[in-house]
Amino acid sequence: MKFLSIYKTAETGVPPTQQEMETMGKLIEEGMKAGYLLAVEGCMPSASGARVRLSNSEITVTDGPFTESKEIVGGLAILQANTKEEAIEHVKEFLHVAGDGECEQNLAGEIVLKRLGAGIGA
Repeated sequence: MKFLSIYKTAETGVPPTQQEMETMGKLIEEGMKAGYLLAVEGCMPSASGARVRLSNSEITVTDGPFTESKEIVGGLAILQANTKEEAIEHVKEFLHVAGDGECEQNLAGEIVLKRLGAGIGA
């Protein structure tokens, strides 16, 4: 099964140290080689982003930084795991390296479409 994991953290404005980058790089490399980490991306500071919102048929765009937010999306990963519990174990390992924050994890991909009755890949 595939899981989408979205990492949320407080924006500190302090870039990771060289040691932190090396430790994360090692974890990513190990996950890719082991086959449970299918994709991973980190996000730049919110100053480089924008929020696009649809409300009552009206679209609004707000440029970053998002100083009013307690948490921002810091990155994402697509995990391959046999169970939700297995995926959670991978996320726990990631959080020990990434530091304070949380990961929101949801089933993703082909299996979700099948469960919704789309029959994709059936």
